[in-house]
Amino acid sequence: MRLSDCHNVRDFRELARRRLPAPVFHYIDGGADDEVTLARNTAAFDDVDLVPDVLKGLETVDLSVEVLGRRIAMPLMLSPTALQRLFHWQGERAVGRAADAFGTWFGISSLATIALEEIGARVRAPKMFQLYVHRDEGLNAALIDRAKAAGFDALTLTVDTAVGGNRERCLKTGFTSPPRLTPASLLSYARRPGWVWNFLVRERFRLPNLETHVAAGTRTAMSVGDYFTKMLDPRLDWKAAERIRVRWGDRPFCLKGVMSVADARRAIDIGASAIMVSNHGGRQLDGARAPFDQLAEIVDAVGDRIEVILDGGVRRGTHVLKALALGARAVSGGRLYLYALAAAGEAGVMRALRLLRDEIERDMKLMGVARVADLGRGHLRWR
Repeated sequence: MRLSDCHNVRDFRELARRRLPAPVFHYIDGGADDEVTLARNTAAFDDVDLVPDVLKGLETVDLSVEVLGRRIAMPLMLSPTALQRLFHWQGERAVGRAADAFGTWFGISSLATIALEEIGARVRAPKMFQLYVHRDEGLNAALIDRAKAAGFDALTLTVDTAVGGNRERCLKTGFTSPPRLTPASLLSYARRPGWVWNFLVRERFRLPNLETHVAAGTRTAMSVGDYFTKMLDPRLDWKAAERIRVRWGDRPFCLKGVMSVADARRAIDIGASAIMVSNHGGRQLDGARAPFDQLAEIVDAVGDRIEVILDGGVRRGTHVLKALALGARAVSGGRLYLYALAAAGEAGVMRALRLLRDEIERDMKLMGVARVADLGRGHLRWR
């Protein structure tokens, strides 16, 4: 199977499975507990049908949208995700170049494998820094200040990690950051010599935005679930979130992981610019509601006062259109480009985004919709 054989996210997932050691693939692919929420995140879109308008005489359509103070070329954003150089040696550099090419938001994680300063200098596209609040308050302050100094356009605070989710696939495969060879995992790494060669020969794997304060994840191997439980601050509350917003200043501030109307209203109260309706890709609380299932309720309650971004489960251009028709300002996703990154580095991410952009454009024409803003609930019917 080659990159040219990939025509959708499912294909990129299969190529990634063939090229990654099993522990690394299952880290990307897996969710919490029985993975009910992980499956529902995508399946939820199937419960709503699109109703097109015909004879609209459309030769061109406008995919652009303004979100978090920046106009982007398409309504699909690249969510912040951790540990990208484990999936392909190019890591965030490849994803950043793809974001530049497609003119959309690029998010990087606190657990990024490239320094904030390098991303700030390299990436011209709108840049979002995702903050995990650690027990070390000095680290939190340093991360915020470094992101500001590096020219990041928005700060996104993840709010759904009071403890790490029960990621059973990672428990079974022994996945850690950095990878740790065990009797159970040795064969899976040995079967992927290309990945092993890149990991050993390329620049040393590290978490440069954290290593000045903590060894975990860079010099001390630890699972992501354990990292969240041991290193992140479970005392994070609304007052702390507001203090972070104040320290960040007047640039856009977003909360990622909001799933209830009450919390969406609190986000407005502390001065947030946007919320990401997200359940962390089904990796935290299994049995949680899917973002698409919850979207209409939140948009109806607060959509006229705060930007609402749907995060998670997106695999097709039609998924993007359904979310926009329900009132989302834009849509974001992680696995949709991580599979492609793992499959073929920068070339993979470029191809995945081109295919998704083409799907969105084609589907808008088939819907008879000239602009993203023209999508509405009249274009949807529930089964």
